[in-house]
Amino acid sequence: MPLTDIQCRNAKSKADGSPLKLADGGGLFLAVTPAGGKYWRMTYRFDGKQKLLSIGEYPAVPLADARALLSSNKAVLKAGKDPALNKPEAATGGPDAFETVAREWLEAQKKAWVPEHWQRVLSRFENDVFPTIGKMRLRDIGAPKVLEVLREVEKRGALDVTKRIRQSIGAVFRFGIATGRADSNPAADLVDALKVRPKVKHMAALDAEDIGEFLTSLQGYDGERQTRLAVELIMHTMLRTNELRFGRWTEIKDEPTQFKQTKGQWAEMPAPKQWVIGGERMKMSRDHKVPLTRQSLRLLAELKAIAGDSEWIVPGVSGDKPISQNTMIFALYRLGYHSRLTIHGFRSTASTILNESGLWSPDAIERQLAHVHGDKVRSAYNRSEYWAERVKMMEWWSDYLTERNPNDLSALLS
Repeated sequence: MPLTDIQCRNAKSKADGSPLKLADGGGLFLAVTPAGGKYWRMTYRFDGKQKLLSIGEYPAVPLADARALLSSNKAVLKAGKDPALNKPEAATGGPDAFETVAREWLEAQKKAWVPEHWQRVLSRFENDVFPTIGKMRLRDIGAPKVLEVLREVEKRGALDVTKRIRQSIGAVFRFGIATGRADSNPAADLVDALKVRPKVKHMAALDAEDIGEFLTSLQGYDGERQTRLAVELIMHTMLRTNELRFGRWTEIKDEPTQFKQTKGQWAEMPAPKQWVIGGERMKMSRDHKVPLTRQSLRLLAELKAIAGDSEWIVPGVSGDKPISQNTMIFALYRLGYHSRLTIHGFRSTASTILNESGLWSPDAIERQLAHVHGDKVRSAYNRSEYWAERVKMMEWWSDYLTERNPNDLSALLS
């Protein structure tokens, strides 16, 4: 007969002082010592030999957990491994456990992600997910259990983090399905179960699926070529209208030369060009740097050929003043996007896609949008404004746009 929790609580060693063994089945038993200690043990055979494994002390490890650990160790055995020699795997519930699969998935992402983001996702798993479902097999985890994990994060008011954790949990389940250790993704059923922030009215913006259609229309724009290039440059740099309008060629600068020591020798490292906008031109009165991708540099080169000797990156008709306030928005109207899209809306589109990609820290995205201000950004400035991450992020963003522009795929190969 299987054990009950009452039996475990009341168990005592034999009257003669000898140890007591209470069997639960499947090789699991509770060993009660003469001193009153209670220890879970598992008997099993491996490589033709009978073996004994300790899997925790009662009541720190309750009956239900002991059974789960028994199942985990049997899964390790089924995989042809000795649980005694594979304790880390067994302790996380074996090869089918959420933590085991999550760590495999994370390892697979390591080369594609920046180190800071990879560590951030791991920390969220270790702090908010593994303690509750880490040892459970993926097939034993349903939507209510995942929701239990997410509700605890919601209680802290961290609604954005809750959303990202749900996305990460879903990615682990999809990886589990692909590797034959899960049949469904319970996180996908929780989209409408989570709290959401009140919606803020934003400028009219493009949805991700509409970017390709817009870029195709933009390539066919029959107005001034300079205007088309300016709109496209806005998309790649995430600048505001006036930040581009009043841009001067003197603001395009080279990053200071960087060096890296390798095997005792210093080697020069490639450094990106950047657009440096002085604080007097910025909404938050802080200097702002924009990493210039190869796509942005190509657009700037075309604009320079048009601008000639003008000091302005996008000059007006006379050349001694910048283009007018309405030049770019009127181009959108001409393309058929009246009331559907604004120049400022490109920033909202970029912010949404970058955040939902899960690849970049919110701090780096906000800094690139020049949203940060006051004391809230002191830590960002202490970390060089997330510059290294922003350089990679802007390269990713430019490539994202280029991949959706059927007339501009050559830029990916340049």
